[in-house]
Amino acid sequence: MPVATTAAALPLAGTAPQPVAAPLVDVVVPVFDEVATLAASVRRLHAYLVGSFPFSFRVTIADNASDDGTWEAALALAAELPEVRAVRLEAKGRGRALHAVWSESDAMVLAYMDVDLSTSLSALLPLVAPLISGHSEVAIGSRLSRGARVVRGPKREVISRCYNALLHVALRTRFSDAQCGFKAIRADRARELLPLVRDRGWFFDTELLVLAERAGLRIHEVPVDWVDDPDSRVDIVATALADLRGVVRLVRDLGTGRIPLAPQSSAVPSFPGQVARFGAIGILSTFAYAVLYLGLRDLLPAQAANALALLLTAIANTAANRRVTFAIRSSAHSLRHQVQGLAVFGVALALTSLSLVVLHLVDPRPARTAELSVLVAANLVATVLRFVLLRAWVFRSRRVGPVGDA
Repeated sequence: MPVATTAAALPLAGTAPQPVAAPLVDVVVPVFDEVATLAASVRRLHAYLVGSFPFSFRVTIADNASDDGTWEAALALAAELPEVRAVRLEAKGRGRALHAVWSESDAMVLAYMDVDLSTSLSALLPLVAPLISGHSEVAIGSRLSRGARVVRGPKREVISRCYNALLHVALRTRFSDAQCGFKAIRADRARELLPLVRDRGWFFDTELLVLAERAGLRIHEVPVDWVDDPDSRVDIVATALADLRGVVRLVRDLGTGRIPLAPQSSAVPSFPGQVARFGAIGILSTFAYAVLYLGLRDLLPAQAANALALLLTAIANTAANRRVTFAIRSSAHSLRHQVQGLAVFGVALALTSLSLVVLHLVDPRPARTAELSVLVAANLVATVLRFVLLRAWVFRSRRVGPVGDA
Protein backbone atom coordinates (compact mmCIF):
# COMPACT_ATOMS: atom_id res chain seq x y z
CA MET A 1 0.00 0.00 0.00
CA PRO A 2 1.46 3.42 -0.90
CA VAL A 3 2.26 5.67 2.04
CA ALA A 4 2.77 9.39 2.28
CA THR A 5 6.27 10.22 3.48
CA THR A 6 7.16 13.36 5.37
CA ALA A 7 8.82 16.25 3.63
CA ALA A 8 11.53 15.98 6.28
CA ALA A 9 12.54 12.63 4.83
CA LEU A 10 12.95 14.00 1.27
CA PRO A 11 15.74 16.20 -0.16
CA LEU A 12 14.97 19.93 -0.25
CA ALA A 13 13.87 21.35 -3.57
CA GLY A 14 16.82 22.47 -5.69
CA THR A 15 19.41 20.36 -3.88
CA ALA A 16 20.98 17.08 -4.88
CA PRO A 17 19.77 14.11 -2.80
CA GLN A 18 22.31 13.02 -0.19
CA PRO A 19 22.90 9.29 0.35
CA VAL A 20 21.62 8.13 3.72
CA ALA A 21 22.90 4.87 5.20
CA ALA A 22 20.14 2.38 6.00
CA PRO A 23 19.61 1.98 9.75
CA LEU A 24 20.12 -1.38 11.39
CA VAL A 25 16.79 -1.19 13.24
CA ASP A 26 13.55 0.48 12.17
CA VAL A 27 11.16 0.99 15.12
CA VAL A 28 7.62 1.59 13.90
CA VAL A 29 5.07 3.32 16.13
CA PRO A 30 1.54 2.89 14.68
CA VAL A 31 -0.85 5.67 15.75
CA PHE A 32 -4.47 6.67 15.31
CA ASP A 33 -5.77 9.88 16.91
CA GLU A 34 -2.93 10.02 19.45
CA VAL A 35 -2.14 13.74 19.38
CA ALA A 36 -2.33 13.95 23.18
CA THR A 37 0.45 11.41 23.82
CA LEU A 38 2.46 11.22 20.59
CA ALA A 39 5.05 13.94 21.18
CA ALA A 40 5.95 12.88 24.73
CA SER A 41 6.20 9.20 23.79
CA VAL A 42 8.33 9.73 20.67
CA ARG A 43 10.67 12.14 22.46
CA ARG A 44 11.09 9.62 25.28
CA LEU A 45 11.74 6.79 22.81
CA HIS A 46 14.20 8.90 20.80
CA ALA A 47 16.10 9.96 23.93
CA TYR A 48 16.42 6.32 25.02
CA LEU A 49 17.68 5.21 21.60
CA VAL A 50 20.22 8.05 21.40
CA GLY A 51 21.52 7.49 24.92
CA SER A 52 21.27 3.74 25.47
CA PHE A 53 20.91 1.90 22.15
CA PRO A 54 24.19 0.74 20.56
CA PHE A 55 22.85 0.21 17.00
CA SER A 56 21.85 2.63 14.26
CA PHE A 57 18.12 3.20 14.22
CA ARG A 58 15.14 4.96 12.73
CA VAL A 59 11.82 5.74 14.39
CA THR A 60 8.90 5.63 11.96
CA ILE A 61 5.60 7.15 13.06
CA ALA A 62 2.89 5.38 11.02
CA ASP A 63 -0.31 7.43 11.10
CA ASN A 64 -3.52 5.52 10.27
CA ALA A 65 -5.81 8.22 8.89
CA SER A 66 -5.92 10.30 12.08
CA ASP A 67 -8.04 13.43 11.99
CA ASP A 68 -7.26 14.98 15.39
CA GLY A 69 -3.93 16.65 14.59
CA THR A 70 -1.79 13.51 15.00
CA TRP A 71 -0.38 13.78 11.47
CA GLU A 72 0.66 17.41 12.01
CA ALA A 73 2.31 16.45 15.31
CA ALA A 74 4.13 13.59 13.55
CA LEU A 75 5.42 15.98 10.88
CA ALA A 76 6.68 18.36 13.57
CA LEU A 77 8.52 15.54 15.35
CA ALA A 78 10.10 14.37 12.08
CA ALA A 79 11.36 17.90 11.45
CA GLU A 80 12.62 18.29 15.03
CA LEU A 81 14.29 14.98 15.79
CA PRO A 82 17.00 13.27 13.73
CA GLU A 83 16.29 9.62 12.84
CA VAL A 84 12.53 10.22 13.08
CA ARG A 85 10.25 10.11 10.06
CA ALA A 86 6.49 9.97 9.59
CA VAL A 87 4.34 8.18 7.04
CA ARG A 88 0.59 8.41 6.58
CA LEU A 89 -1.90 5.80 5.44
CA GLU A 90 -5.43 6.75 4.45
CA ALA A 91 -7.02 3.75 6.21
CA LYS A 92 -7.09 2.44 9.77
CA GLY A 93 -5.53 -0.77 11.07
CA ARG A 94 -2.39 -1.51 13.08
CA GLY A 95 -1.65 -4.48 10.85
CA ARG A 96 -2.09 -2.29 7.77
CA ALA A 97 0.45 0.20 9.10
CA LEU A 98 3.02 -2.47 9.95
CA HIS A 99 2.50 -4.31 6.66
CA ALA A 100 2.98 -1.12 4.64
CA VAL A 101 6.00 0.28 6.48
CA TRP A 102 7.79 -3.04 6.98
CA SER A 103 7.33 -3.92 3.29
CA GLU A 104 9.18 -0.76 2.23
CA SER A 105 11.78 -0.44 4.99
CA ASP A 106 15.49 -0.74 4.18
CA ALA A 107 16.51 -1.71 7.72
CA MET A 108 17.87 -5.15 8.64
CA VAL A 109 15.58 -5.54 11.68
CA LEU A 110 11.99 -4.34 11.78
CA ALA A 111 10.40 -3.67 15.16
CA TYR A 112 7.28 -2.03 16.50
CA MET A 113 5.86 -0.84 19.79
CA ASP A 114 2.63 0.75 20.94
CA VAL A 115 2.62 4.52 21.27
CA ASP A 116 1.70 4.39 24.96
CA LEU A 117 5.08 2.72 25.65
CA SER A 118 3.43 0.27 28.04
CA THR A 119 6.50 -1.95 27.68
CA SER A 120 9.65 -0.82 29.46
CA LEU A 121 12.13 0.47 26.87
CA SER A 122 14.91 -1.48 28.58
CA ALA A 123 13.51 -4.58 26.83
CA LEU A 124 14.18 -3.20 23.33
CA LEU A 125 17.84 -4.20 23.18
CA PRO A 126 17.17 -7.80 24.38
CA LEU A 127 14.39 -7.91 21.78
CA VAL A 128 16.48 -7.04 18.72
CA ALA A 129 19.94 -8.32 19.72
CA PRO A 130 19.17 -12.02 18.93
CA LEU A 131 17.97 -11.00 15.46
CA ILE A 132 21.06 -8.95 14.75
CA SER A 133 23.36 -11.73 15.96
CA GLY A 134 21.54 -14.35 13.86
CA HIS A 135 20.39 -16.36 16.87
CA SER A 136 16.70 -15.89 16.04
CA GLU A 137 14.51 -14.56 13.25
CA VAL A 138 11.48 -13.29 15.17
CA ALA A 139 11.36 -11.80 18.67
CA ILE A 140 8.35 -10.99 20.84
CA GLY A 141 7.78 -9.34 24.15
CA SER A 142 5.83 -11.61 26.48
CA ARG A 143 3.67 -10.59 29.42
CA LEU A 144 2.99 -14.24 30.21
CA SER A 145 6.55 -15.59 30.44
CA ARG A 146 8.24 -16.25 33.75
CA GLY A 147 10.04 -13.08 34.80
CA ALA A 148 7.53 -10.68 33.27
CA ARG A 149 6.09 -8.02 35.56
CA VAL A 150 2.64 -6.88 34.49
CA VAL A 151 0.24 -4.28 35.86
CA ARG A 152 -3.22 -4.54 34.29
CA GLY A 153 -6.83 -5.20 35.19
CA PRO A 154 -8.16 -8.72 35.84
CA LYS A 155 -10.48 -8.64 32.82
CA ARG A 156 -7.66 -8.02 30.36
CA GLU A 157 -5.48 -10.58 32.14
CA VAL A 158 -8.14 -13.30 31.88
CA ILE A 159 -8.93 -12.49 28.24
CA SER A 160 -5.23 -12.56 27.31
CA ARG A 161 -4.58 -15.89 28.99
CA CYS A 162 -7.72 -17.48 27.53
CA TYR A 163 -6.87 -16.24 24.05
CA ASN A 164 -3.33 -17.59 24.13
CA ALA A 165 -4.54 -20.90 25.61
CA LEU A 166 -6.98 -21.15 22.72
CA LEU A 167 -4.13 -20.61 20.23
CA HIS A 168 -2.10 -23.38 21.91
CA VAL A 169 -4.94 -25.87 21.45
CA ALA A 170 -6.51 -24.79 18.15
CA LEU A 171 -3.30 -23.93 16.27
CA ARG A 172 -0.74 -25.84 18.38
CA THR A 173 1.32 -22.70 18.94
CA ARG A 174 4.27 -22.68 21.33
CA PHE A 175 4.85 -18.93 21.85
CA SER A 176 3.32 -17.56 25.04
CA ASP A 177 1.93 -14.12 24.14
CA ALA A 178 0.57 -13.35 20.69
CA GLN A 179 -0.66 -9.80 21.22
CA CYS A 180 1.92 -7.91 23.23
CA GLY A 181 2.57 -4.69 21.30
CA PHE A 182 6.33 -5.20 21.25
CA LYS A 183 7.79 -7.34 18.46
CA ALA A 184 10.61 -7.53 15.93
CA ILE A 185 11.45 -9.56 12.84
CA ARG A 186 14.39 -9.80 10.48
CA ALA A 187 13.59 -7.93 7.26
CA ASP A 188 14.47 -10.86 4.99
CA ARG A 189 12.00 -13.08 6.84
CA ALA A 190 9.38 -10.35 6.84
CA ARG A 191 9.59 -10.14 3.05
CA GLU A 192 8.82 -13.87 2.89
CA LEU A 193 5.90 -13.84 5.33
CA LEU A 194 4.14 -10.51 4.80
CA PRO A 195 2.61 -11.50 1.43
CA LEU A 196 0.95 -14.46 3.22
CA VAL A 197 -0.57 -12.38 6.06
CA ARG A 198 -4.14 -11.38 5.21
CA ASP A 199 -5.23 -9.50 8.32
CA ARG A 200 -4.71 -5.74 8.50
CA GLY A 201 -6.07 -5.18 12.02
CA TRP A 202 -5.28 -6.47 15.52
CA PHE A 203 -5.07 -10.12 14.42
CA PHE A 204 -2.02 -9.25 12.25
CA ASP A 205 0.35 -10.13 15.12
CA THR A 206 -1.17 -13.55 15.74
CA GLU A 207 -1.28 -14.46 12.07
CA LEU A 208 2.34 -13.42 11.50
CA LEU A 209 3.56 -15.42 14.50
CA VAL A 210 1.59 -18.54 13.57
CA LEU A 211 2.96 -18.44 10.02
CA ALA A 212 6.49 -17.82 11.29
CA GLU A 213 6.26 -20.81 13.62
CA ARG A 214 4.78 -23.03 10.89
CA ALA A 215 7.60 -21.97 8.57
CA GLY A 216 10.15 -23.17 11.14
CA LEU A 217 11.50 -19.74 12.12
CA ARG A 218 13.14 -19.35 15.51
CA ILE A 219 11.04 -17.16 17.82
CA HIS A 220 12.80 -15.53 20.76
CA GLU A 221 10.68 -14.42 23.75
CA VAL A 222 11.62 -11.57 26.07
CA PRO A 223 9.81 -11.27 29.43
CA VAL A 224 8.75 -7.65 29.71
CA ASP A 225 7.69 -5.16 32.34
CA TRP A 226 4.28 -3.97 31.22
CA VAL A 227 1.95 -1.32 32.64
CA ASP A 228 -1.43 -1.28 30.94
CA ASP A 229 -2.65 2.05 29.60
CA PRO A 230 -5.82 2.92 31.59
CA ASP A 231 -6.90 5.29 28.79
CA SER A 232 -6.71 2.64 26.07
CA ARG A 233 -9.53 3.10 23.57
CA VAL A 234 -9.36 -0.43 22.18
CA ASP A 235 -12.87 -1.86 21.81
CA ILE A 236 -12.40 -5.19 23.61
CA VAL A 237 -15.62 -6.76 22.29
CA ALA A 238 -15.02 -5.82 18.65
CA THR A 239 -11.35 -6.83 18.86
CA ALA A 240 -12.21 -10.17 20.50
CA LEU A 241 -14.76 -11.00 17.79
CA ALA A 242 -12.30 -10.04 15.03
CA ASP A 243 -9.61 -12.21 16.62
CA LEU A 244 -11.99 -15.17 16.91
CA ARG A 245 -12.88 -14.84 13.23
CA GLY A 246 -9.16 -14.69 12.48
CA VAL A 247 -8.49 -17.90 14.42
CA VAL A 248 -11.26 -19.74 12.55
CA ARG A 249 -9.98 -18.47 9.19
CA LEU A 250 -6.39 -19.41 9.99
CA VAL A 251 -7.38 -22.92 11.11
CA ARG A 252 -9.33 -23.30 7.87
CA ASP A 253 -6.61 -21.89 5.61
CA LEU A 254 -3.86 -23.98 7.17
CA GLY A 255 -6.03 -27.09 7.14
CA THR A 256 -6.96 -26.72 3.47
CA GLY A 257 -3.48 -25.77 2.29
CA ARG A 258 -4.49 -22.29 1.15
CA ILE A 259 -1.35 -20.96 2.79
CA PRO A 260 1.76 -22.40 1.10
CA LEU A 261 3.44 -23.69 4.23
CA ALA A 262 3.89 -27.20 5.62
CA PRO A 263 0.71 -29.15 4.72
CA GLN A 264 -1.58 -30.36 7.48
CA SER A 265 -2.34 -34.04 7.86
CA SER A 266 -5.82 -35.15 6.81
CA ALA A 267 -5.80 -38.24 9.03
CA VAL A 268 -8.84 -38.60 11.25
CA PRO A 269 -7.80 -37.61 14.80
CA SER A 270 -7.83 -40.20 17.55
CA PHE A 271 -10.51 -39.96 20.24
CA PRO A 272 -8.24 -37.92 22.60
CA GLY A 273 -7.37 -35.71 19.63
CA GLN A 274 -11.04 -35.22 18.84
CA VAL A 275 -11.77 -34.33 22.47
CA ALA A 276 -8.91 -31.80 22.52
CA ARG A 277 -9.96 -30.14 19.27
CA PHE A 278 -13.63 -30.16 20.20
CA GLY A 279 -12.70 -28.59 23.53
CA ALA A 280 -10.69 -25.83 21.86
CA ILE A 281 -13.54 -25.04 19.51
CA GLY A 282 -15.93 -25.19 22.48
CA ILE A 283 -13.86 -22.60 24.37
CA LEU A 284 -13.86 -20.40 21.28
CA SER A 285 -17.61 -20.84 20.83
CA THR A 286 -18.40 -20.18 24.49
CA PHE A 287 -16.32 -17.01 24.44
CA ALA A 288 -18.01 -15.85 21.23
CA TYR A 289 -21.42 -16.73 22.69
CA ALA A 290 -20.72 -14.70 25.84
CA VAL A 291 -19.60 -11.67 23.83
CA LEU A 292 -22.62 -11.91 21.52
CA TYR A 293 -25.07 -12.40 24.40
CA LEU A 294 -23.79 -9.37 26.31
CA GLY A 295 -23.95 -7.26 23.15
CA LEU A 296 -27.46 -8.43 22.20
CA ARG A 297 -28.82 -8.27 25.75
CA ASP A 298 -28.91 -4.47 25.61
CA LEU A 299 -31.22 -4.70 22.59
CA LEU A 300 -33.28 -7.85 23.21
CA PRO A 301 -34.95 -9.75 26.07
CA ALA A 302 -32.85 -12.47 27.71
CA GLN A 303 -34.48 -15.40 25.88
CA ALA A 304 -34.20 -13.75 22.45
CA ALA A 305 -30.58 -12.69 23.04
CA ASN A 306 -29.73 -16.22 24.19
CA ALA A 307 -31.40 -17.84 21.16
CA LEU A 308 -29.75 -15.56 18.59
CA ALA A 309 -26.29 -15.77 20.17
CA LEU A 310 -26.60 -19.55 20.41
CA LEU A 311 -27.78 -19.87 16.80
CA LEU A 312 -24.89 -17.84 15.37
CA THR A 313 -22.24 -19.67 17.38
CA ALA A 314 -23.86 -23.07 16.66
CA ILE A 315 -23.51 -22.59 12.89
CA ALA A 316 -19.85 -21.61 13.22
CA ASN A 317 -19.27 -24.39 15.77
CA THR A 318 -20.64 -27.10 13.46
CA ALA A 319 -18.52 -25.88 10.54
CA ALA A 320 -15.37 -25.74 12.69
CA ASN A 321 -15.92 -29.21 14.19
CA ARG A 322 -16.66 -30.65 10.76
CA ARG A 323 -13.32 -29.46 9.42
CA VAL A 324 -11.04 -29.55 12.45
CA THR A 325 -12.37 -32.13 14.95
CA PHE A 326 -13.58 -34.73 12.44
CA ALA A 327 -11.23 -33.81 9.55
CA ILE A 328 -13.91 -33.54 6.84
CA ARG A 329 -12.40 -31.50 4.02
CA SER A 330 -14.88 -32.02 1.16
CA SER A 331 -18.10 -30.02 0.76
CA ALA A 332 -20.20 -33.19 0.36
CA HIS A 333 -23.09 -33.38 2.84
CA SER A 334 -22.14 -30.02 4.37
CA LEU A 335 -25.76 -28.81 4.22
CA ARG A 336 -27.01 -32.00 5.86
CA HIS A 337 -24.41 -31.66 8.57
CA GLN A 338 -25.51 -28.09 9.25
CA VAL A 339 -29.17 -29.15 9.48
CA GLN A 340 -28.25 -31.93 11.90
CA GLY A 341 -26.08 -29.46 13.79
CA LEU A 342 -29.09 -27.15 14.14
CA ALA A 343 -31.06 -30.05 15.60
CA VAL A 344 -28.31 -30.46 18.18
CA PHE A 345 -28.50 -26.68 18.66
CA GLY A 346 -32.16 -27.14 19.56
CA VAL A 347 -31.15 -29.35 22.47
CA ALA A 348 -28.69 -26.73 23.69
CA LEU A 349 -31.31 -24.00 23.30
CA ALA A 350 -33.79 -26.03 25.37
CA LEU A 351 -31.24 -26.52 28.16
CA THR A 352 -30.17 -22.88 28.27
CA SER A 353 -33.72 -21.56 27.97
CA LEU A 354 -34.82 -23.79 30.82
CA SER A 355 -31.92 -22.53 32.94
CA LEU A 356 -33.08 -18.94 32.33
CA VAL A 357 -36.64 -19.84 33.28
CA VAL A 358 -35.47 -21.38 36.56
CA LEU A 359 -33.23 -18.39 37.29
CA HIS A 360 -36.05 -15.91 36.72
CA LEU A 361 -38.35 -17.94 38.95
CA VAL A 362 -35.77 -17.72 41.74
CA ASP A 363 -34.88 -14.07 41.05
CA PRO A 364 -37.30 -12.09 38.82
CA ARG A 365 -34.66 -9.41 38.16
CA PRO A 366 -31.24 -11.10 38.15
CA ALA A 367 -28.04 -9.25 37.33
CA ARG A 368 -26.54 -9.68 33.86
CA THR A 369 -23.57 -11.45 35.38
CA ALA A 370 -25.90 -13.95 37.07
CA GLU A 371 -27.71 -14.59 33.77
CA LEU A 372 -24.42 -15.11 31.96
CA SER A 373 -23.05 -17.42 34.69
CA VAL A 374 -26.14 -19.65 34.56
CA LEU A 375 -26.08 -19.72 30.76
CA VAL A 376 -22.38 -20.60 30.61
CA ALA A 377 -22.95 -23.46 33.08
CA ALA A 378 -25.89 -24.73 31.03
CA ASN A 379 -23.78 -24.43 27.88
CA LEU A 380 -21.07 -26.61 29.42
CA VAL A 381 -23.61 -29.37 30.01
CA ALA A 382 -24.94 -28.87 26.47
CA THR A 383 -21.37 -29.02 25.12
CA VAL A 384 -20.80 -32.53 26.47
CA LEU A 385 -24.09 -33.68 24.94
CA ARG A 386 -23.18 -31.89 21.72
CA PHE A 387 -19.91 -33.81 21.38
CA VAL A 388 -21.70 -37.13 21.90
CA LEU A 389 -24.33 -36.29 19.26
CA LEU A 390 -21.84 -34.91 16.75
CA ARG A 391 -19.60 -37.94 17.05
CA ALA A 392 -22.32 -40.61 17.17
CA TRP A 393 -24.85 -39.07 14.76
CA VAL A 394 -23.83 -36.03 12.69
CA PHE A 395 -20.30 -37.16 11.76
CA ARG A 396 -20.59 -40.86 12.50
CA SER A 397 -19.00 -41.82 9.15
CA ARG A 398 -15.80 -40.15 10.32
CA ARG A 399 -15.38 -42.19 13.49
CA VAL A 400 -11.74 -42.80 14.09
CA GLY A 401 -10.14 -46.05 13.03
CA PRO A 402 -6.62 -47.22 13.74
CA VAL A 403 -5.04 -43.99 12.47
CA GLY A 404 -3.69 -41.93 15.37
CA ASP A 405 -3.75 -38.17 15.85
CA ALA A 406 -1.38 -36.43 13.51
